Amino acid sequence: MKPLVHIHADESCLGNQNVDRDSPGGTAALIETWREDMWVRRDYWESHPSTTNNRMALVGAAAALNFLKKPCQVLFVSDSQYLVKGMTEWIHGWKRNNWKRKAGALENAELWQALAAAAAPHSVTWKWVRGHAGHPRNEYANHLATRAAKKQDSSNGLVDSGFEAWLESEREKYSRYYDFNEFAGP
Repeated sequence: MKPLVHIHADESCLGNQNVDRDSPGGTAALIETWREDMWVRRDYWESHPSTTNNRMALVGAAAALNFLKKPCQVLFVSDSQYLVKGMTEWIHGWKRNNWKRKAGALENAELWQALAAAAAPHSVTWKWVRGHAGHPRNEYANHLATRAAKKQDSSNGLVDSGFEAWLESEREKYSRYYDFNEFAGP
């Protein structure tokens, strides 16, 4: 049986509305693996000085999947409809059409191809959640991605997760997420 992994990813692009200057971006993921009777959590984030939300979603998804060392059963959760619809609906036609759309060139084709290759060894279920709607894991990934975009830094691979400390801080500061059980199994 393939190991069970949950990936909660988000992206950030600061200044998407700017047309005359760079829009720094970040992407991040909380990667959870269920081992015996507990979650083992790791974080990842990276940034780019000039990018878009869509590019960051694709870069982050491919990176998160590439961290998995063997084929896994993956639940990939994102608030990017572009990413989720792309991987569940659109990608099949793009592959058939040699990575082109009926209307012409496929934007971010090289990133879609990299993501398809990263997803290939795994059994991935893609799930969309509404962003900024109180999903603690998505909010945490957003926190990491926004911080990466602002600081323009990287985790340089997987690092021990700060999710539980962040969750406790959110509970103390804002009295939220008390109904979320961070220790519950899949």
